[in-house]
Amino acid sequence: MTATETDPTDGPDVAQAEGIGGQSKSFGRQTMENFLRHKLALAGLVIFVMIVVVTFLAPRLTSYSYDEINAADRAQGPSVDHLFGTDELGRDLWVRIWDGTYQSLRIALVVALVSTGIGGFLGAMAGYFGRWTDVLVTQLINLLLVVPGIVVLAVAGIKWGSKPFTMGVLLACLLWIRIARVVRAQFLSLKESEYVQAARALGAGSPRIIVRHLLPAVMGPMLVEVTLVASLAIGLEATLSFLGLGVQPPVPTLGNIINEFKGALDSRPSRVLIPGGILVTIALSLNFIGDGLRDALDPKSKKVRA
Repeated sequence: MTATETDPTDGPDVAQAEGIGGQSKSFGRQTMENFLRHKLALAGLVIFVMIVVVTFLAPRLTSYSYDEINAADRAQGPSVDHLFGTDELGRDLWVRIWDGTYQSLRIALVVALVSTGIGGFLGAMAGYFGRWTDVLVTQLINLLLVVPGIVVLAVAGIKWGSKPFTMGVLLACLLWIRIARVVRAQFLSLKESEYVQAARALGAGSPRIIVRHLLPAVMGPMLVEVTLVASLAIGLEATLSFLGLGVQPPVPTLGNIINEFKGALDSRPSRVLIPGGILVTIALSLNFIGDGLRDALDPKSKKVRA
């Protein structure tokens, strides 16, 4: 091949594919594209958004409230007036189930926010400062891992867990350890990196380094754990409410609705299957979203398109 001849493989398409002469993509754009290519994660996100939208709109499509008793309409099957039927007190199940979904999502949101705050703070302190701080946080995590969580939640639920918000706080006090372990591990690997050393050499204090330099670097793994913690919180709340140890009626949650109709599984299974199906769908969609975020944020899992 002479100097004037060109290799056909040196065209602009190949150069752009190799990142030569083309615009480099930002990390956020790459992450978004990888997430959108994850079919299960995208389906989970769409389903979860649809459930949230229906949760807010469904009760407004009827004139009934979740605690409105109508003795004339007791124990009815699905109809035009009552899409999911009514219970033994004449309360509309359409409203109760979707209001219960709202309460369960509200609990999951409280758990996500509180556990992120507690776990993020303690994990950051343990990973950055080390020594006795790391020992204390690590031993606290080990203690909570040894103690049977369902027993602790059952006892605490009897005492304080009758309201959705307090139930969310109780669950967060147990589930923060997942986030703390992830943040601690990330801080241990990042605190000696070059850009942190440079910031320290320029006179940046520990609070500034943690907030401005380290926390943004661990937001991805934290976000993945938040979705998984929210999914786990919904399942735990439903378990406690099903056992009668969680949020108490008349405030509906998916768990206490299933508990209320567990005796009607043979005669009217839809009363259990509908809230149970919504519960499983929420948990699965959050898990799919978490899996998609983990793959999108992991450089090793990124596929180069030809």
